[in-house]
Amino acid sequence: QVQLVESGGGLVQPGGSLRLSCAASGSIFSINAMAWYRQAPGKQRELVAGITSIGVTNYADSVKGRFTISRNHAENTVYLQMNSLKPEDTAVYYCNARIRESMTLPNYDYWGQGTQVTVSS
Repeated sequence: QVQLVESGGGLVQPGGSLRLSCAASGSIFSINAMAWYRQAPGKQRELVAGITSIGVTNYADSVKGRFTISRNHAENTVYLQMNSLKPEDTAVYYCNARIRESMTLPNYDYWGQGTQVTVSS
């Protein structure tokens, strides 16, 4: 039983900033990686940023230089700092975590419920 809880979404004007948080809880042996995805109306879900257990990060080209992903290992939490927000960043943002519930089980992807980010003037 693993649960991901997201927070930090909201309404912001273009050029503004938001910080998203996602905390994993439950039966967790290890977390291999965590990531943020987003889905705009009528669009497919896309990867925004990811971070591995050793700190390797990757970003969508559209957010490079504006967004920063980070992770607090002790609290099983991942963050997404979003700066210089644009209207095209408007979407539901979903937390993803690749988790092993025990040493005998493989990694499995878990998803949060999503948090709305709206960038509008």
